[in-house]
Amino acid sequence: MQAADTRYIFRTLLFMAIYVALNVSSIFGVFDRLDHLEQYVLSAAVAIPVALQIWASLALIKESDEFVRMMLTKRFLIASGTAIALFSAWGFAESYAHAPHAPGWLIYPLYWGCFGIISPFIKSTRL
Repeated sequence: MQAADTRYIFRTLLFMAIYVALNVSSIFGVFDRLDHLEQYVLSAAVAIPVALQIWASLALIKESDEFVRMMLTKRFLIASGTAIALFSAWGFAESYAHAPHAPGWLIYPLYWGCFGIISPFIKSTRL
């Protein structure tokens, strides 16, 4: 395992532990008595580990060799485009077909789901 991979794994575990801890705390009512402004602060606090995870992913791309860098970049772009297209389609279904509302935060797990699904099929750096 490369040093870049080890750093990525450590960063991911750290940032996702913070993300999970904040969300589980919220689910169990720890933050129920917050006033309106504090709720916005909590919302920003939960988004910080997401932003840091994106940074960790970009750092992995930067620190990888040329082949891995291109493979990861290609997978990230295709997963991003797929997640945006799917979430946009659902948004239009909400508007035009009265589909149930999907919260905006679902784009993050949707992106990683798309990344996991498309990754085994992208085996070449060719565009």
